[in-house]
Amino acid sequence: MIAPKSDQRKSRAAARLAAVQALYQLEMEGTVLERLLDEFHQHRLGAEIEGDQYAQAETAFFDDVVKGASARRDEIDELLSSKLAEGWKLERLDKTMRQILRAGAWELMARADVPTATVITEYVDVAHAFFESREAKFVNAVLDSVAKVVRA
Repeated sequence: MIAPKSDQRKSRAAARLAAVQALYQLEMEGTVLERLLDEFHQHRLGAEIEGDQYAQAETAFFDDVVKGASARRDEIDELLSSKLAEGWKLERLDKTMRQILRAGAWELMARADVPTATVITEYVDVAHAFFESREAKFVNAVLDSVAKVVRA
């Protein structure tokens, strides 16, 4: 039997999913970061959209992931690129996949207070929201490889 998620765990899971969506929007539309964060705060985090009620996200954690992954994007991309199979480029990956990996890598790099296994598991769960199990396994493998470098 799987234990239910605690309130903080649920709100952080919602924050991670929203952060991936925000990073995607940031890359696709080039929205000014502060305006993007405000849009998510006002209209998405914990909101009902098209009949679906979104979980309440931990806003400060959401902001931390989006701002951090955005600010360190070049460094994160270089690290992620080094973990891909020979001949693969980060740009070749699906745009959503890139955001999942960026957010997860940033959290592994910058949030030592969050256990490695938690970070990896949570972003594998995010991957399941968008992809099949093969892609989720890819997220697991890449983030595990990143963790071995940044949390050695």
